[in-house]
Amino acid sequence: MADAAGLPAHPPVSTAGVHTDPFLTALPSLREVLSPQRFPDAAPQQAAAAPSFYFLESPGSAAPSQLPDAHPPFDVYTVRKDFPILREQVNGHPLVWFDNAATTQKPRSVIERIAHFYEHENSNIHRAAHELAARSTDAYEQARAIVARFIGASSTEEIIFVRGATEGINLIAQTWGRKNIHAGDEIIISHLEHHANIVPWQLLAAETGAQLKVIPVDDTGELMLGEYTRLLSDRTKLVSVAHVSNALGTITPVREIVAEAQRAGAVTIVDGAQSVPHTSIDVRSIGADFFVFSGHKLFGPTGIGVVYGKSEILQDVPPWQGGGNMISDVTLERSLFQPPPGRFEAGTGNIADAVGLGTAIEYVERIGMDAIARYEHELLEYATPRVAAVRGVRLVGTAADKASVLSFVMAGCEPIDIGKALNEKGIAVRAGHHCAQPILRRLGLEATVRPSFAFYNTFDEIDRMVAILEQIAVRSPR
Repeated sequence: MADAAGLPAHPPVSTAGVHTDPFLTALPSLREVLSPQRFPDAAPQQAAAAPSFYFLESPGSAAPSQLPDAHPPFDVYTVRKDFPILREQVNGHPLVWFDNAATTQKPRSVIERIAHFYEHENSNIHRAAHELAARSTDAYEQARAIVARFIGASSTEEIIFVRGATEGINLIAQTWGRKNIHAGDEIIISHLEHHANIVPWQLLAAETGAQLKVIPVDDTGELMLGEYTRLLSDRTKLVSVAHVSNALGTITPVREIVAEAQRAGAVTIVDGAQSVPHTSIDVRSIGADFFVFSGHKLFGPTGIGVVYGKSEILQDVPPWQGGGNMISDVTLERSLFQPPPGRFEAGTGNIADAVGLGTAIEYVERIGMDAIARYEHELLEYATPRVAAVRGVRLVGTAADKASVLSFVMAGCEPIDIGKALNEKGIAVRAGHHCAQPILRRLGLEATVRPSFAFYNTFDEIDRMVAILEQIAVRSPR
């Protein structure tokens, strides 16, 4: 059975055992699916890009002549019952949340855990003899232990709670950076970065006299690793890159990037804000000195995030903010600071939301990160050629390895107008520059439409979006 575009219709989602798949398994491409022969009305630039996607089929199989007609077993409809907001109506239509790269929705278990904290455990942590302080401290430190286990840290001492990935990068810049970056030193980032991994380094470079260098990308949005290795030198003190591009979905080869940087003697940071929701993370395998992420992109609360730092590096990093909690002793003449991670958590932290983040991690662990990765890749596989088939659409970001982000523009239509038209039918997408202006300008754009998928989304929701895009295309000028 085929849909109106001549593409195989999606079958019912099975509730059988889960099929697993590593995040970066190299699988054959979608070149035939996205070829101009298959979509004769597609814009010429789509044919030229001819992207491949690593998640399409098993290694060693022949290139497909059509979209696969089977999806991995995944009980999405049961999962959706865990998210109260997915029953929301927007403009008289069921909510479709395709803005997951901006923030994710929260399962009931997270919402209830935060409510339980405030009903039964609310207290400041540490240094109190009463029962609620003990409960609060235990819950907070248990959340730290859950995070450490989830990302493969060696110990809880390597886990610092912050407001999010942005604050995490700023913390590193203002502590390790101020101590170790000097005039004439070089900091390397990539052209793919979110503003949060650009602006702090610009500020530090301006303050210290260091130089900021940029790994270029090709027209598909892939890093040019040959150029990266040529940028490295004995002046390189720091390499900071995103694991996944929030604007394009490009997955970067962070292990290789980190290994090359370390051979040059540089310290490394990986921004994992967009990778943590989609795949298992092992910070020791990646090898980076620092790894940061935000809780709200991992189905957890807003206002909580994590900095992982290797223990041997954190021991030598000075504090950033001063106040309570982060000190071991204070006189009017001097202060002595706690060891990591305490010295980086000044004042009353976001205790309840740290606890909520721990619950969010336990939730995705119960589903299984491999199951999540496979299902989201199937959603992207299903959506990519259907969106590309809409008249006037140009896909933006067609790297071989992608997470579940599908940026595009449409001839004759402003991205914001497309976003508004989708919103009228209850479909939420991001339309704008996504706090990633340098990479969009590298590709000749100021904004894109960016649907981004999570494991609670469905193939039917993608069909709804594509149908509206087709209506917009009919109305738009040729």
